[in-house]
Amino acid sequence: MRLGLYGGTFDPVHLGHLILAETCREQCRLDRVIFIPAGVPPHKQGRELTAGNLRADMLEFAIAGYPEFSVDRSEIKRTGPSYTVETLRDFQREHPGDELFLLMGADSLNEFLLWKDPREIATLSSLIVVNRGRVSPPNLGPLVPHLGAAAVDRIRCISMPGIDLSATELRERARQGQSLRYLTPRAVERFIVEHQVYPA
Repeated sequence: MRLGLYGGTFDPVHLGHLILAETCREQCRLDRVIFIPAGVPPHKQGRELTAGNLRADMLEFAIAGYPEFSVDRSEIKRTGPSYTVETLRDFQREHPGDELFLLMGADSLNEFLLWKDPREIATLSSLIVVNRGRVSPPNLGPLVPHLGAAAVDRIRCISMPGIDLSATELRERARQGQSLRYLTPRAVERFIVEHQVYPA
């Protein structure tokens, strides 16, 4: 199996996240894409996140009916910061015969060398880097001394439609009682309203 692992806060999940996942699944011939909501992201420890189970529930509603997509709750059950390298180690143990691909936006690649153990991440998985819109592919050359030439050669750069959406914007719209229609799946929109996930 070719497994795409897509981590993030997903607070809340929106159509941009889903289009990225589907673009990677199709262009990179992934058998499954697994959404992994972060527990305590190391780079966002100062920001208050919506409870992990609520974020995971919204993801479940967003992908309902798409068997190629699933949600893994391991990071939100973990105590302490959520490090991608630890999640990849767990997946490699649990899926020893599968090929792992880590999905990320091109903006995340700019910070990748600041992550915990980036070289091991690039050894445990192949990176799929997604550009939004008509943007030039990132320059991978500077990564070679840090990750090794073999790991950089496995990085796949692809493009998706330029969807200008942010979870921050959706949270603010929800707090102000503004419409979320066509920004997130209808089931997620209803969940946010009915459970008052983002109260004013």
